[in-house]
Amino acid sequence: MNDVSDQRSEAERLRSLNTVGVVSYVLHLAVAVAAVLPGAQPGVTLLLVALLIDFIKRGDAVGTWHESHFTWRIRTVFIVGGLYIVTAPLWILFLLPGMLAWWLVSLWFLYRIIRGMLGMNAGRPMPT
Repeated sequence: MNDVSDQRSEAERLRSLNTVGVVSYVLHLAVAVAAVLPGAQPGVTLLLVALLIDFIKRGDAVGTWHESHFTWRIRTVFIVGGLYIVTAPLWILFLLPGMLAWWLVSLWFLYRIIRGMLGMNAGRPMPT
């Protein structure tokens, strides 16, 4: 009887993690799409909310395939943030190279989020 209870508890845990993952990916996706489309910026607030959710709930995912998705999203935000900071001087020096660099970073951000969403939908962990 205890094994059945443990299996139900684990299934509920995975469903909960899946829900959190979907919410986080949707928030990331909204920001990534807006970064690619000029004039559609919803603000950094959504990204910070998604990042906060990921940091808070990451501990619940330890030992599951969801753990790699939390790491994937957190790492993506920090890499993209670093790339935006590194390419920011291009905006000051030259408008066109700055726009191009940020657009490429934004496309890469969108790619990472979509790739993560597809992996989570298929129930696969992300590469670390």
